[in-house]
Parts: sequence; C-alpha cells; structure tokens
Amino acid sequence: MPGFELFGEAEREQVNHVLESGVLMRYGFDGMRNGHWKAKALEEALAKRLQVGHAQLVSSGTSALTVALASAGIGAGDEVIMPTFTFVASFESILALGAVPVLVDVDDTLTLAPHAVKEAITERTKVIMPVHMCGSMADLRALKHICEEHQLLLLEDACQAIGGTFEGKPLGTYGDLGCFSFDYVKTITCGEGGAVVTDHEQYKRHADHYSDHGHDHVGNDRGAETHPFLGYNYRISELNAAVGLAQLERLDDFLAIQKKNYSTLRSALEGVKGVSFRRVPEGGEESYAFLNFFMPDADTAKKTQEALTSKGIDGCFYWYDNNWHYYRKWHHLTQLKSLGRLPQAVYDQLPDYGKADFSKSDHWVGRTISCLIKLGWTDEEVNSRALRMREIIGAVS
Repeated sequence: MPGFELFGEAEREQVNHVLESGVLMRYGFDGMRNGHWKAKALEEALAKRLQVGHAQLVSSGTSALTVALASAGIGAGDEVIMPTFTFVASFESILALGAVPVLVDVDDTLTLAPHAVKEAITERTKVIMPVHMCGSMADLRALKHICEEHQLLLLEDACQAIGGTFEGKPLGTYGDLGCFSFDYVKTITCGEGGAVVTDHEQYKRHADHYSDHGHDHVGNDRGAETHPFLGYNYRISELNAAVGLAQLERLDDFLAIQKKNYSTLRSALEGVKGVSFRRVPEGGEESYAFLNFFMPDADTAKKTQEALTSKGIDGCFYWYDNNWHYYRKWHHLTQLKSLGRLPQAVYDQLPDYGKADFSKSDHWVGRTISCLIKLGWTDEEVNSRALRMREIIGAVS
C-alpha cells in the first residue's frame, strides 16, 4: 500500500514550507507561519475528498481509533465488537479506554460476519467496529441495520482502505465515525499520522479537544484556553501533515495504479484450479491495495505462500500465522499481559479467549493468501509477476 514509493517534488515542497517557517507544531506561533497551516489544510482537504462534515488529524491510526471511541463517550466496561482478523491496534485502542474488546468471527469478506455480531451483543455492547482489512469492506448495510436495531455506534476502521467505497460513499464515512491511518506503509502516508472523520459535530468537537490535552481551542492565545474535560496528546506535527497534504492530492493516481496492477494479477489467477477470491459486498468497490484469494484448504494455502516466497514473489502474506494480524498469536491480549493493572471491568468481562471457538474464522483466514499491490512496478514487472504467480500456484494446487 505504500505511497512512499512515489515521493517527489510535491512532498518536498510542502515540507519545505514548514521548515522555512520553523513552525513544526500545528497550534500557535501564528506570526511565524507565513500563512502555512498544514494540519488545518489537510483536514479540510480530507473532509472534502471523503464528502464528510469533519476530519480531525491525529498522530496515528491507533490514536484515531482511541480518539474516536473517546469522542463518543466509550469508557470502562463498555464492550466493543471487533473482528478476529485485524491489527493489534484495534484492541489496543479499546483497552486504552478501559473498554472491553469482544472478538467475533469473520466470513468470506475477511471482515465481521453479521450473524456472529448479532450473537455477541450484550447489554454492555456500545460499538460495532468493522475493520476494512486489506482494502475491502465489511457487509456495512447489514452491520448498520444491526446498529440501528440495538442503538449501537458503527465505527469504521478504514485504516487500510482509503479510496474504497460502499454504495457510493467513501469507506470510513458510512458509519457514525471512521478512522484512517497514514503511517509509512499506507496507500497515502504522512510518515506517521491518522484521522477521525464524522458528520457529527459533537464527536468532532470532542476529538479536537481530547487529542490536545482537552484544549478548547477558543481564541488565539493558547495559554488562555480552557479545558472542558480531560484529554491526552495525540497531535500530529506540521511536518507529517505537510507530507500527507501532498500525498492526498495524488490519491487518485495511486488508486488507478493499484487497480491496474491488481487487475493484471487477478486476471492471471482466474481459472487457476483451486483459487477463489474474497467476497466484496454488493455495492462496494475495494481500494485494490491487496489481492486476496482462497486456496482449497489451509495446508495448500501455506504451501502456496511458501512457494511464492521461495521463488522470489515478495509481498504475499499468510495471515493465519501472522503475529500482528490474527487472533491466534495475540497472547498478550488473551493472557492480559500489561505493564500496569488494567481496569477491573476488563478482568471481569473479557471473554476467555483461550477457550473461544473461532473455527469459522480459521476456515477463511487459514485458506487466505494476501498479495500486496505495489505502486512502483513497471508494466513489464507486473505482467511477469502475474505469469510467475499463475505458474507457481498452479503447480502447488
């Protein structure tokens, strides 16, 4: 997904504006800025691009999830439903607020299975948090219906899926709140950064205050600002925002490259014995950041991924054995390994994941191979890669 592959003059120009002014902080120092407010400019551009009312920049995608949950008042003892296949940031952000992560099976979308979500709802459930992994979305219509039925918040983790859409709406904007990551290996990058987006004015105001120590940002004297409530430091710097501002302007170009390269690889694999593809919900278009496909069984999938890697096809992942992205290796969560004592609600309410049955997730993730789509490939490299992948996968399957 890396936008860093195509760094150029646009990024250098935006960063130089910041370096020339010497103001690296997004707040204050008005007279020194020479009119440059990169974080504000990126927030405005992001909101416009995503057709949403508000965007709040923060320091990372993990920060975005934490700030989004806090902005909606989620705290100790509240339960947040999340998928078994995601990144560890999903449960880190929940635990950071004293809330309880409730893991739920994924289906052939590789995201939350709506029927499993229904079964996991309790009187303490406050949020359903689908994670649009590897560029594609959950069954958002079904999940939104469940949220409406049970009066729950729908928080979209779109950190890996900027540019995807569902029913004509950009991913991250279909629910009550959406989160994005702009770290070094996302489709567009700030180096480090993230954003919360919403149409809810109160959530935006809360995110603005909470991410900067509770500052209300009223007036032009930072020292005179008041603190309506407790907050923490999740600010983005002007340098990071400057990079993101240039990258956002190039997003359409990046997405077009991803789609072209994805289409070449997928066309080569269609018809290969034993290969099928993840389901994209009707009405959705993925961002084409990854090509995700299923093999007939887990053993064949693992052998196929090993064969691809050994023969020089990089960037093909077998998430089932991954330390960061699948529940099987999350021992620090299941065993609650924490430097400090967690809130009692977490100890009391966290399910015993050592005894949990996630065989339905294993059925899909265990058969999945996920191939990164790079921006820097030449047409010759993509075509050669496609033929090699077809040959290698065909030989194993």
